[in-house]
This record gives sequence, structure tokens and C-alpha cells, in this order.
Amino acid sequence: MHRVHAAGALAAPGTRQEAQQDSGPEKLHERLHESLQESPQAPPQERLPESIPESIHENPASPAAPRPAAAGLRAGWTFPKAQGGPGRLFMVATPIGNALDFSPRARLALESCDLVLAEDTRRTLALCRELGVRVKAVESFHDHNEQEKEPLMLERLKAGQDLALVSDAGTPLVADPGYRLCRACRRQGIAVHPVPGPSAPAAALSAAGIPPLPHCFLGFLPRDEAGRRRLFASFAKVPATLVFFERKDRLQDSLALALEELGPRQACVCRELTKVHEEFILFRLEDRASHPDALLGELTVLVGPPEGGQRSSEAEVREALEAEALAGGKPKAVARRAAERVSGWSPKEVYALLQTPREN
Repeated sequence: MHRVHAAGALAAPGTRQEAQQDSGPEKLHERLHESLQESPQAPPQERLPESIPESIHENPASPAAPRPAAAGLRAGWTFPKAQGGPGRLFMVATPIGNALDFSPRARLALESCDLVLAEDTRRTLALCRELGVRVKAVESFHDHNEQEKEPLMLERLKAGQDLALVSDAGTPLVADPGYRLCRACRRQGIAVHPVPGPSAPAAALSAAGIPPLPHCFLGFLPRDEAGRRRLFASFAKVPATLVFFERKDRLQDSLALALEELGPRQACVCRELTKVHEEFILFRLEDRASHPDALLGELTVLVGPPEGGQRSSEAEVREALEAEALAGGKPKAVARRAAERVSGWSPKEVYALLQTPREN
């Protein structure tokens, strides 16, 4: 098992304490703002304003903060809106861990829209306070009320209001609510625009060192073992890297199921992406002793594609089964041990062969 993490890589030796005292998102935004203001390379017309014009701030109670966005960006952050036509729905990506990944365009989208639809209003408002984003209004919009609120949001859009939709973290609709509303807007001719940004699957694929193309994103795995087994089995023959989210308390069981249904493959557990304790744990599915355990934080898991190496012959597998049968154990345990001795066979395939009589 190979572990790579980012802890301790954010400050130079001898400056750790100073970096910790001056590394919060507000301080970093201020330093970014000041450096862009003072840069001699930037022509005067591109230098940053002291603040975004107050005309778009309908919430005077929000705290003022420097904004790292040039005034020229305001006119170009979105597309022209038809006079008297319907509003637009913006799918706005938010940070998955590091607040500095929040883009200037995402800021302008949230501040300019008439209403922000949030999976969790508390988390969204906390992010807005942290970054000094002034929104006009926020309303909850999640799996449990999406169907109920969809008609109301469509009426707002038809009346000309612009809406922004955000999830708890990352890009909306990628394992988050919003698909129903997006589909309804498309069917009724209401424009839907992405405001792209952070995404855990893309971040994991970009840095894990496992083949990124093609890949299949499975979202959150089913809670029940039977559901996870069926899901893995349905992708067993797909020549692609599998990407999914999993809870830390189910990780060991899910990796064991992946081995049974998918066979020997490379894998990586990506933990705390973009945060201080970011870590990439690389291992082999068939090396059960290397499966990571007792992890903290949010997990994104990659399982590499089927490997094109030499696949053991049926005769070799039967020979391994006979050897393991002498060691004793239940048939499934015998098949699992035999699968570890051969190449290109999953424990499930070896068990099926064990149940098949040898042809004379």
C-alpha cells in the first residue's frame, strides 16, 4: 500500500507557526487582492476595484470584504438575458474542502441571482459569511423537498427571476439534488447554465495515477450489501475506471465486495481532497491486507479498469482449487484463496468454476 498525503506541505521550515496564524481563507483572499492590486504587470484598467459595486447587494447586513474579481468580469460572467423573457437557472460549483477554490464567476452568480437554492442552507450561508459573499435570499432545496418545490421554482423562473443552485460541496447534480429541476427547465425552454468548479471525482482522477479514461461515476454506493454486489457485478465487464463515494464505516466491506465481483485491480482511496490532510492511498484489491481501514474524513474511491495481463487458464484455476481444497474451509473460502493464486479471475468466477463439474 502506498500513501501520499499533503500534511505539512503548506509551510516552509521555520515558518509553520506564522503560516498557521495567517493562512485562513479571509487572509489569503486579502493577500491575493493586494498582490493583484500592486502587480506592476497588470495594466491600470485591469486592476481590482476596492469592492464590488453596492448596486447588486440587496443584503446590507452582509459583511464587506475585498473581492478578487475585476470590474470587467461583471458584464461577462453570464449570457445575455432576453428582455421580458424567463429567468435562468445557474448550476454553481462550490468548494469541496478548500474555500480558495471558489471562483470569481461563482461569486458573481450567487450575488446576482434573485434566489440561491441550497442543499443545506446552514452550510451555504457559512460559506458565504467566510468569503464575504452577499446573497439576496437562500432557500433549502434537497432530495426530500425537490419534487414539492419544483413547480414553485419553475414559476419564479417563468416570471423572470434568475436562480442559482448549489450543493453542500462540489458540482451540483453530480451525486446531489437538482436533476429534476434541470430536466423540467430543459423541457420548458428555460435556460440552464453551468458555473463549473470543484468536483471530487474530477479531482481524484486528476491526481491518483489510475487510468482516467474512460471512467464511470457510480455516485454513492447502495447501503445494502446486495445492492452493492449487484452494482459491481453490472460493471465487471466494463473496460473503465470506476469512481464512487463510500462511507468510512462501509469501506472495508465494499472493497471486499469489489474484489469478489471485479477481480484483481488497482485501487485508490482519496481522502480529504483539497484539505490540509489530503491523502491518496494506492493498493491492490487482491491484497486484502493493504485495504485501508480506520480512515477519517470524506472518501472518494477509484477502482482501475480490468487489466489486460495474461489470464490463467481454466486448468490452472482448477489446479489452484484442488490445492486450496486440501487446506480445508468452506467452498467460498476455497475459491477466494484460489483466486489469489491465479491471474485475471475474480473470486466469484472461481467459485462458479468450482460448482461446475470437470468435463471428461
